[in-house]
Amino acid sequence: MRVVIDKLDNFGRGITHINNKICFVIDALPLEDVDIEIIYENKKYMEAKVSYYYKKSSFRADEICKYYSLCGGCDLLHLFFVKENEYKENKVRELVHKFHIDTEVKSIVYQDEYFYRNKIVLHKDGNNIGYYQKKSNSIVSIDSCLLVNKKINKLIEYIHNIDSIQGEILIRTSNDLEHSMISFFGNDNFDFSLLSMFDVIEYNKKIVTKEQYIITNVGHKNYYLSLASFFQVNTKLTEKLYDEVYDNIRLLHPKIVLDLYCGTGTIGIYISDLVDSVIGIDNNPSNYYDAINNKKLNQSNNVSFILDSVENVIDNFQDVDCIIVDPPRKGLDKKSLFEINRINPNSIIYVSCDLFTLMRDLSYLQKNYIIKYIKPFNMFPRTYHVETISVLCRKTIEK
Repeated sequence: MRVVIDKLDNFGRGITHINNKICFVIDALPLEDVDIEIIYENKKYMEAKVSYYYKKSSFRADEICKYYSLCGGCDLLHLFFVKENEYKENKVRELVHKFHIDTEVKSIVYQDEYFYRNKIVLHKDGNNIGYYQKKSNSIVSIDSCLLVNKKINKLIEYIHNIDSIQGEILIRTSNDLEHSMISFFGNDNFDFSLLSMFDVIEYNKKIVTKEQYIITNVGHKNYYLSLASFFQVNTKLTEKLYDEVYDNIRLLHPKIVLDLYCGTGTIGIYISDLVDSVIGIDNNPSNYYDAINNKKLNQSNNVSFILDSVENVIDNFQDVDCIIVDPPRKGLDKKSLFEINRINPNSIIYVSCDLFTLMRDLSYLQKNYIIKYIKPFNMFPRTYHVETISVLCRKTIEK
């Protein structure tokens, strides 16, 4: 079936219409003239793949990764990077319009196209080590990945030869590439050569090295990082993201900041020099204990942390000047949204990794807050994901 692609959807797939039904086309770009093969259909939509290109987009990039057609790691490797950034910025603008959010969308912030990740999760079965194939549990065996830093790629090459490593494998490095850590499952034949390659090793859920964490940095701050803790994966752009929060805190002059879903305390500690106190809340024990150590490491004596779910403790707070939220993809729960409105801080800084839950939450919050702007950050190049920072100010204090 021959069709012309109209645009990209929010997941980087081409969109066309067949008999008034929407069809999502894998590996297709706007204005491309293609033959497609339907691979799935229900009452509401169809999915298809391209069987032949009559006319390719002038923005189609050469696919420089030999695994791209199989691997589930990337979505937009076939699109010029400059157009990827345009696509992501426009995606934010379109959703702002769709959800009737009254705000300015600033230009997207981006940096490195490749080799930006400080973390990878791989799977190994026998001699195959790599990512899962798209929509499958079959492993696409890889020698390297364009998304991760060069040290991780060297480590991938090394562990290919370690027969005792099987199952899920997590590898992380510090942002300066000086330190690395690995978690994996394996048989009883532990390969002691791994001790010369990694600072931290978790083997069958047990730490077998002297060290349990590495030290990494973002801008002017250093942080302890454990294997099970959350940390932003983009080595360079994380600093720009945190600087955006820092600059807003410097302009807003809050005294007391509540940092919800604080992870390892990174943002709260990053801005702690500007405020009287920061209270961070997170329900992940690994995040919490790293946060406590990070407070000591940075001598941030005005920062404290609570180990609990946000919805369990947020109703205990009042007289907070600013709330920073960096929730998981599901966004804020109804109780937390209600309590944020009750606390009624002068300002809210919302860091989000999911545009749909962000728009849902902003729709609720804009009843009492002016959304000054949303700024997108391309934290995950060559995928459809986009990070954002939204800055909100209470309407009653707006000048």
